[in-house]
Amino acid sequence: MKTEPISTPYDWLDRSLDSIHKANWYRSTQTITSKAGTIATIDGREMLMFASNNYLGLAGDRRLIEAAISATEIYGTGATGSRLVTGHLALHEELETAIADLKNTEAALVFSSGYLANLGTISAIVGQRDLILGDEYNHSCLKKGGVLSGATAIDYQHLNLADLTAKLQDHRAKYRRCLITTDSVFSMDGDLAPLREIMDLANQYDCMVLVDEAHGTGVFGDRGGGLTNALGIQQNLIQVGTLSKALGSLGGYVAGSAKLIDYLRNRAATWIYTTGLSPADTGAAIAAINIVITETIRRQQLWQNVETVKQGLQDLGIQAIALDSPIMAIEVGDIPQTLKMAKHLRDNGIFAPAIRPPTVPTPRIRLTLMASHTLSQIHFLMQCLQVW
Repeated sequence: MKTEPISTPYDWLDRSLDSIHKANWYRSTQTITSKAGTIATIDGREMLMFASNNYLGLAGDRRLIEAAISATEIYGTGATGSRLVTGHLALHEELETAIADLKNTEAALVFSSGYLANLGTISAIVGQRDLILGDEYNHSCLKKGGVLSGATAIDYQHLNLADLTAKLQDHRAKYRRCLITTDSVFSMDGDLAPLREIMDLANQYDCMVLVDEAHGTGVFGDRGGGLTNALGIQQNLIQVGTLSKALGSLGGYVAGSAKLIDYLRNRAATWIYTTGLSPADTGAAIAAINIVITETIRRQQLWQNVETVKQGLQDLGIQAIALDSPIMAIEVGDIPQTLKMAKHLRDNGIFAPAIRPPTVPTPRIRLTLMASHTLSQIHFLMQCLQVW
């Protein structure tokens, strides 16, 4: 006698996974068993890494490793509690002072991740009576922060100042406060926000501005302070970023006025109710900031590599979405074509996976460059792209 399968509350998982597979959206992890660098051992095979956010090559730097070990020997492996209870270390204060100096702000506050920094900050400074106007390509944490806040969140067209202006004209007067949010460097396209013009509009319409410098910190500016630093923006704004990309560690930060930081200590739930950043991550980040400020040659080498790849793509007739940062995204067609190109690169020993919906609206190969990439490694990448 045939028995019917027993229904459970989790049967929907099979149907959902099947839908993900059919849409070519399914993802899986690749196991890395080597130290961060331009060469990585992925699933047991050595490959050239052109997908890492380790822009300055610091994640494997011996000085960061030694700083992490030293901090662990002094403070132990964990902060043991939230910052307002037992988790506030002298090392955290040192890191926050270093970030404020790097970003040229009065103060800074360190979170356990950049995602938590955005969630906590946005939900703390706006609420149901307020308006958020955000670039449609903003990172997920900016969008989720808006949802968590309860504010009315409206997207403006990507980098479109005319559309932002029109939405300010249509909506600003209806709300108590308005927050404009944008990435400085967009993580999947590599293009740059028009920050000066956004600041002008914010001043005109009495808006706060939150800029996510996750992919700008350490990369732009004469001291590595980010795109705001490079553009010389000194106006009062809220800068959020991460310690996990060019700074080679883990964690997030908010930098701004002393009043803002004092307020967030009392209202940002993702800071108040989360264990403080580990001593190892904190120590490594402090060491990284010192290197970013003092070793400008790393940034210079990164930008030389950017120019080399930019010229190489142009010579091959390959068009990237943008050529303004170490992120260069190449659209090669639909999802199957993009997956095929990613496989071609991987078969030739280059790790640059396909980025697909729903992460991005259109599939692409996202190349990222590091200061530590050698000229021969870049030339090999160009050769592989040429025969595609």
